[in-house]
Amino acid sequence: MDDDLFDLTAPWAEQLNANTSELDAAGEFPHDKWKALRETGLLRVHFAPEFGGAGHGLTRTMRALEGLGHTSRDAGLSFSASTQIVSVGVPLQRFATQELKEKYLPRIMSGELITAHAITESSGGSDAMNLASVARRDGDHYVVSGDKMFITNAPVADLFLLYVRTGKPGPFGLTTLLVEAGTPGLTVGPAMDKIGLRTSPIGTLSFDELRVPVSQRVGQEGSGFRVLDYVMKREVLFGFSITLGEMTRRVEETIAFAKERRQFGRPISSYQGISHKIADMKIRVETARKWLADTGAKVERNEDAAFDLAATKTVVSEANVQTALDAVQIHGGRGVLTEYGVERDLRNSIAGTIYSGTSEIQRNRIAMLAGL
Repeated sequence: MDDDLFDLTAPWAEQLNANTSELDAAGEFPHDKWKALRETGLLRVHFAPEFGGAGHGLTRTMRALEGLGHTSRDAGLSFSASTQIVSVGVPLQRFATQELKEKYLPRIMSGELITAHAITESSGGSDAMNLASVARRDGDHYVVSGDKMFITNAPVADLFLLYVRTGKPGPFGLTTLLVEAGTPGLTVGPAMDKIGLRTSPIGTLSFDELRVPVSQRVGQEGSGFRVLDYVMKREVLFGFSITLGEMTRRVEETIAFAKERRQFGRPISSYQGISHKIADMKIRVETARKWLADTGAKVERNEDAAFDLAATKTVVSEANVQTALDAVQIHGGRGVLTEYGVERDLRNSIAGTIYSGTSEIQRNRIAMLAGL
């Protein structure tokens, strides 16, 4: 069961969970917790030993991230950690030149550099093949114009992977470019306030004649959709492995509460209305676990997992919302008070049905694969 990786972050639980309510209320990125996260070694799990990584494969990395979700009550921090691994590190390791790997991967794995990938634009994020941000070739540089929105980690990021259009709309018109914060022509907007995952900042980017050396390109020109497809598979599996850990802890804590809380002389767990709701929570969590395990193994074997990924993302994200709603209901008045953290779980769950491809987009894919 890879319990060594599941428990990787457990010794840092106190640091990772410090001041979560206050930081969530302020919508503040937890820099001190990021330092603790760097010490855990989690950011090194998935990367090659030649660059200082631990060399673990996809499914073992999923197990480590599940453990983070179980340990950390700061879902925003966990979300930023998943983005750190997937946004730039994963595509660099798979598609970048040796020079770019040597330059950036060690500092990404150490957490010295915080990373973000810029896909979504103000017009939407689902239609990635028709991006408005464009890059034209000018000698040994690309010149980028346009803007991005809802970019996780953007306000605190040191390094960005930009998805831009270098050709006609379609799968062969995308290119990925690596850009450091502070590069002339790149403007990063302030953090945007949001309902949940509040310690994971999102923001905007704008490009005004941003010049990026061709040597900073990740993959070949026109191969950006291939990069995106590779990244999104892992974004779903890594991010929602964290969600699985969070849901598992939620069920455990709800069971403990229901056994302890008494009404009309009996523990509320003895009432069928409560016990059946907890049973449904448990079913949802274990269903999510099976989908993640099976889909992760399929992707790791390089098998076609288009249906599996769409189904997994839908099942897990929607299970997260429903189990959070159930937990609030079972906790009653405590469920809506901020001091207990139950309502925070609900707020954190909402965006999961939107990011990494909305539930509607996932169902469209499933319907298309079914021949509809």
